[in-house]
Amino acid sequence: MNPVLVAYTFLGFAILCEVAGSALLQQSQQFTKLVPTVGMALLYLTSFYLLSQSLRELPLGVTYAIWAGLGIVLTAFVSVLVFKQPMDLWGGVGIAMIVGGVVIMNTLSKTATH
Repeated sequence: MNPVLVAYTFLGFAILCEVAGSALLQQSQQFTKLVPTVGMALLYLTSFYLLSQSLRELPLGVTYAIWAGLGIVLTAFVSVLVFKQPMDLWGGVGIAMIVGGVVIMNTLSKTATH
């Protein structure tokens, strides 16, 4: 299998684990509920492990930008859809700018390759 594809797969799962961990962080109620707190810790550890695996093929700057940027976007969607937290127009504009930055970095920048 293509090693870069594998690296992006690791990165995708790292992002999903980070977002799920963040959702459980909300549910842990400041670490007062054991099950969400343990789940959050396990998901964050898994996320960092998968992130480290993606670094075998992908440069750190690009990898972290994608991980952080898409993590922010997906966590914002979870907060709106699951936790019913409002997002205003400017929040949406900011999210769109993050997505745009990730797309530009991956399609136009030469930093996305080793």
